[in-house]
Amino acid sequence: MRTIPYRWIMVAAGAVIGCLAIGAIFSLPVFLRPMADATRWSTTGISTAMTIGFIVSALASMIMGSLSDRIGPRPVVLAGSVAMVAALLLGSVSPSLLAFQMSFGLVSGLAIAALMAPMMSSIVGWFDTHRSLAVSLVSVGFGVAPMTMSPLAAWLVEGYDWRTAMQIIAIVVAVLMLPAAMLIRRPPQIEASQPGMAGAEPEITVAEAIRSPQFIVLCLTNFFCCATHAGPIFHTVSYAVTCGIPLMAAVSIYSIEGLAGLGGRVAFGILGDRLGAKRVLVAGLLAQAFGALAYAFVRELAGFYAVAALFGFIYAGVMPLYAVLARENFPQRMMGTVIGGTGLAGGLGMALGPLAGGLIYDAFATYTWMYVGAWGMGIGATLMALTFRSRASRGTAAPQPA
Repeated sequence: MRTIPYRWIMVAAGAVIGCLAIGAIFSLPVFLRPMADATRWSTTGISTAMTIGFIVSALASMIMGSLSDRIGPRPVVLAGSVAMVAALLLGSVSPSLLAFQMSFGLVSGLAIAALMAPMMSSIVGWFDTHRSLAVSLVSVGFGVAPMTMSPLAAWLVEGYDWRTAMQIIAIVVAVLMLPAAMLIRRPPQIEASQPGMAGAEPEITVAEAIRSPQFIVLCLTNFFCCATHAGPIFHTVSYAVTCGIPLMAAVSIYSIEGLAGLGGRVAFGILGDRLGAKRVLVAGLLAQAFGALAYAFVRELAGFYAVAALFGFIYAGVMPLYAVLARENFPQRMMGTVIGGTGLAGGLGMALGPLAGGLIYDAFATYTWMYVGAWGMGIGATLMALTFRSRASRGTAAPQPA
């Protein structure tokens, strides 16, 4: 029987880590009402913990990526796994709203930063072929999170108080994520080239990389891309309720987005390998812009389902392509820094969407202008991506890992 190449074990480990990490963060909306009822904390205050998490994750992403370049991804990902467990446990025993915001929000943000950039930068280095597909399969774990961890959280809060339910989730995360983190390794060509890391990789310093047009364009594109879909993702359930759709039915719109996103991640990964990551990214960003705008024209549940399927397929599909473009244009030895930098930009975009949507609704009592604004952000992302020009490769490609 043929042995599975280790690079595919890395993909499986990354998918598990991503599912648990994203699932733990996005279990907070499930806990929102039980927490508010039990503690009398405001829903805005509880929700702010997630905003804090997004901002901290964005700001720390490049730092954690650079650290993984220096000491290797495994210790950083392992530390992030421990931090995620700690965020859940500390959050579950928080005596005040401020303590919850600092423990769950701040610590989980640090955990996400320590998990995502180091893990993705390591995995892209394991693939010279099928790279887009590999990164997309890892991101499938992110898409599965709302369909696994969120239902688990909902089931737990039906039988336990929110504190106990959050502690049980912490145990699940610890049991599954910590062993998966131990499987993360440096790509073999990086191991072989330590400490000099010269050879086939293009000669460029980290300072030159982060000042390069390629890095700047990737960051700006990711910012506008995430700002495009963050508002619609966060506010569409609320928008559907304002259209007269019952809450439980409105929540199912989010599930449709997540389910469609699974197919989008795989499809865009295959297309990226065949047609080129940049070409597929540009087409996806343009389609995402009009997908966001389409929400402004639907009022019935069937229409919401149709748009959610299209929008989820597209926005989930484009996201893994940034890591592929990063690896195609920068040496593996600085991949954590580069992917961390694009993650910083994307995280700020994600933080902007929910806030802007709330301000727009409070000002105009309608979400229409939020979707129009998201369309504008999407067009901006498309135009920015069109300006991307790959760096000329100097040297030959590294050998394909086993």
